[in-house]
Amino acid sequence: MEHVDIIIRNGTVVTMDGERSVFCPGAVAVRGDLIVEVGEEQSVCSVFRGEKEIDARGGIVMPGLINTHTHAAMTCFRGLADDLPLMTWLNDHIFPAESKLSPEMVYQGTLLACAEMILSGTTTFCDMYLFEDSVAEAAKYAGMRALVGEVLYDFPSPNYGLIEKGFEYTEMLLDKWKDDSLVSIAVEPHSPYLCAPDLLQRAMELSDRYSAPLVIHLAETEREVRQTQDKYGFTPVGHLANLDILCPRMIADHCVVLTDEDITLLKRFDVKVAHNPESNMKLASGIAPLPELIRSGITVGLGTDGCASNNNLDLFQEMDSAAKLHKVNTLDPTVMDAKTVVEMATINGARVLGMDRLVGSLEARKKADIIVIDIRKPHLTPMYNVYSHLVYAVTGNDVTTVIIDGRIVTERRILKTLDLEATMNAVNRIANEKLRCFS
Repeated sequence: MEHVDIIIRNGTVVTMDGERSVFCPGAVAVRGDLIVEVGEEQSVCSVFRGEKEIDARGGIVMPGLINTHTHAAMTCFRGLADDLPLMTWLNDHIFPAESKLSPEMVYQGTLLACAEMILSGTTTFCDMYLFEDSVAEAAKYAGMRALVGEVLYDFPSPNYGLIEKGFEYTEMLLDKWKDDSLVSIAVEPHSPYLCAPDLLQRAMELSDRYSAPLVIHLAETEREVRQTQDKYGFTPVGHLANLDILCPRMIADHCVVLTDEDITLLKRFDVKVAHNPESNMKLASGIAPLPELIRSGITVGLGTDGCASNNNLDLFQEMDSAAKLHKVNTLDPTVMDAKTVVEMATINGARVLGMDRLVGSLEARKKADIIVIDIRKPHLTPMYNVYSHLVYAVTGNDVTTVIIDGRIVTERRILKTLDLEATMNAVNRIANEKLRCFS
């Protein structure tokens, strides 16, 4: 027998590999930070013996979920300003509250976000916010995989001040975290409406120099589109194309208000899209043309956005919303079938972040980012189709075990990397002492 560190057995293994293989009963063998074998339980367990064996008890074993867009530390703002239009929400509530942020507040808010994401099955997230070195430190401490970047915009930042310092801060992040096993860095101009053309072009040059992802909010609202057209004579997508900024490393968040020409441009330049249905619904930004994006061959992942505009980080709920929103919008029940939505939250999410060689599916030689879901519950009984269950029935509370980079970070719903009570208490203190006045 060949020894490995972990064997997960007695589950329905949903691999999300190229053939979308499902093994029932299946097993996964892990050595160090890598998957060494996936397949039928009898076949895997006849070759490998684990130092630790995890019995999935008939549950679902699948890749960890990938949140392609969030602002993790905004857990501090959960419920702070609800039921408002995007610009009112931003200018009158969020930006003033963010002016009070400190590295410690961002660190504690991110720890809370990591706890919430891990417990609901997310193993990787892409973050855009302030004091992102604190976000990176928190993600590393929690044991999460993360792509993070400091938000860049024209007006002074509560972190770095003027934009020149913002680029210096981003370069510091790129150098500091370049060899880390869990944390990687992106260049992240906020949006075309908050970034002048020269800022956007400079961000693109920095992204080119480091071969780093370029993350941007894009075409989120009709107001943004009108504003960009009035100022530059193009839609936001057309504006970026005119500046020669569209590229395969770009992760475009939202993409709600798009023309046919916009979609053609996104496809031509292989831009990746992060779809955030619940945030778009809550802020009444609109409904992204997701079926059209997918039909055009554009890679789309799923994001929650931040807790101030969602107000949770549960990607299982986001999957449910994504599937149903587009069915009712098109009056077509076949649109956004369950398997397609699970792909968005796993392998396509990994493609969006440029991590599909590492994560997003359960395959030999990929990183061991794995979750186990308990289906021995009334709302998950019986199970005819595993993809249907994952999208329409499972919630984050059904996740029992989470492994990231070969490390068990949650077992039997107990976090092993964080003191959950202390983290919640810290964020409650921040809310009471620093932020209550903005609610």
